[in-house]
Amino acid sequence: MQPPPPPPHPAALLPLPLPMPFCLPAAPRVRGRGGTAVAALGALWPPRLVAVESRPPPPSSPASASAPPPLPESAAAGLDAGIGGGGGGDGGGGADLGWLRVFPHVLTASMANFLFGYHIGVMNGPIEDIARELGFQGNPFLQGLVVSIFIVGAFFGSLGSSALVDNFGCKRTLQIDSIPLILGALLSAQADSLDEMLLGRFLVGIGIGINTVLVPLYVSEVAPTKYRGSLGTLCQIGTCLGIIAAFSLGIPSESDPHWWRTMLYAACVPGVLIVAGMQFAVESPRWLAKVGRIDDARNVVEHVWGPSEVEKSMEEIQSVVANDDSQASWSELLEEPHNRVALIGGSLFFLQQFAGINGVLYFSSLTFRDVGITSGAIVASILMDKQGRKKLLTGSYLGMALAMFLIVYAISFPLDEGVSHGLSITGTLLYIFTFAIGAGPVTGIIIPELSGARTRSKVMGFSFTVHWICNFLVGLYFLELAKKLGVGAVYAGFGGVSLLSALFAYNFIVETKGRSLEEIEMSLSPAAPGKRK
Repeated sequence: MQPPPPPPHPAALLPLPLPMPFCLPAAPRVRGRGGTAVAALGALWPPRLVAVESRPPPPSSPASASAPPPLPESAAAGLDAGIGGGGGGDGGGGADLGWLRVFPHVLTASMANFLFGYHIGVMNGPIEDIARELGFQGNPFLQGLVVSIFIVGAFFGSLGSSALVDNFGCKRTLQIDSIPLILGALLSAQADSLDEMLLGRFLVGIGIGINTVLVPLYVSEVAPTKYRGSLGTLCQIGTCLGIIAAFSLGIPSESDPHWWRTMLYAACVPGVLIVAGMQFAVESPRWLAKVGRIDDARNVVEHVWGPSEVEKSMEEIQSVVANDDSQASWSELLEEPHNRVALIGGSLFFLQQFAGINGVLYFSSLTFRDVGITSGAIVASILMDKQGRKKLLTGSYLGMALAMFLIVYAISFPLDEGVSHGLSITGTLLYIFTFAIGAGPVTGIIIPELSGARTRSKVMGFSFTVHWICNFLVGLYFLELAKKLGVGAVYAGFGGVSLLSALFAYNFIVETKGRSLEEIEMSLSPAAPGKRK
């Protein structure tokens, strides 16, 4: 195997993990680091939230033989043609098919995460060709800037996302957000100068920043309680597929120095599909109720959750949004109980980023990432609504800590070369897999679940803003710290943060499995309207 290329300038290392999500480092020419490179790896304590016993859902009743009333957006019926089963129940007889009603809507929104992953991977290979053609070849700072300007745009997109969601709803915001994504991709593809490329990447970053907030929020509000966790993992799976698609489409760039323009033009296609697809998707029933469109919210609930869920769900939704026709302000995140949830959301993303996912992915090959991410995402989708968020999150961080210490042992102690390589590879795969089943997907899913209806979009915007800041800092300083302190010392620090994260999740995360968003909100907020005695 050829020795790995010299590491790029720190500014060029741009890891973008989600929240849900997590992504691959977009450092130029990172691909190609294989097993040899892996083997060569050298008090925010909020008041405890009180969980309450969830009430068992009522038994599903047979769906009405008559068709449900038309949705407020009449075209939404097109997505559900031919799909049966109770929305929030067990889908009728033997097979549990209740998720089928809402799946097309969630899948359409998750295309935004596919686009997120695609834009992460699209710069990984052809950055040298772009630099050569646009006149900044040999300048690592400018190459890093082309990549990192994406994060700057995402930072501002996250900050502005709540205003769009509160005013236009999730459905329309996803369509509006496609404008900077499409324009940014077109501008980047046609760029004849560095300035044009930077502007295009900045616009794409704004769109991605909005989408990373919006998609998990939309899924949490549209998905039936029983399937909310499993459907939420589509965000992570979409991101992984987007990364794989970018790498696959980028293969011709090895022989064609102008192929990068085709790759960027291709990024426009998912944006167009999102605009068209969301025209047939439903709006969040929670947002509809919040703006006073109760009948429309009722129709959506009946259409995608099932007739048996209408009365119970609408009673809970209306009890939470009662007398709440004003928009939340950012200052409300400083008040109880919203400050606790905002603190937990920001802390989860802070801990996620400083637990070292970007460092591990930087030193691992695409094969390792693919195996760990894909298998982990599939396992997470199966376990999310069975084992619960808290168990997955705590177990995930414990597994990550074990993996980190295993790698540190392999590279810091005198071992046989074959044993050292084997332990390093095992630790890397274990780390990526355990991240993918908990710390990656659960973080983005549980924050909107814990947030109240009034401040949900702002808590999400704040949390993802913390994510982008920490993401940028880790990407900027990881290589420098690894050179000064040694990879072993840095990885030991990552293991320590992982242990701290497990303790945080165990002590301060409330289990949300099997509980409606309204039930969670009423249990966490003593002042919630209509709180049950």
